[in-house]
Amino acid sequence: MPIHPQLAVLLRSHLDAFGVHRDGRVFAGKYGGTFHENAYLAVWDKARKRALSTTEYVSPLAGRPYDLRHACASTWLNAGVAPTQVARRLGHSVEVLLRVYAKCIYGQEDADR
Repeated sequence: MPIHPQLAVLLRSHLDAFGVHRDGRVFAGKYGGTFHENAYLAVWDKARKRALSTTEYVSPLAGRPYDLRHACASTWLNAGVAPTQVARRLGHSVEVLLRVYAKCIYGQEDADR
């Protein structure tokens, strides 16, 4: 999955400092298992509260970490990244990608003509 170069630096730093769990996961729970949903949603909520304005925080904006995946896919498609490439990055078929995200593609009418 392509990520911003600054995030790649942070990820490499984390991996250098902590390595990966024995099963290959980058992040593991306190005792080596998976994180319980409540644990990361609590952290997500704190991050949203700190990063967003009050109006944004009380809105559904980035209400779940998974919303970032949707925003990323929509941004790629609207930027003109080929659906085959976006589908590959997301682990979807093009059929599934377009069924889920076709409604998010806008502003390309002139280029399409």
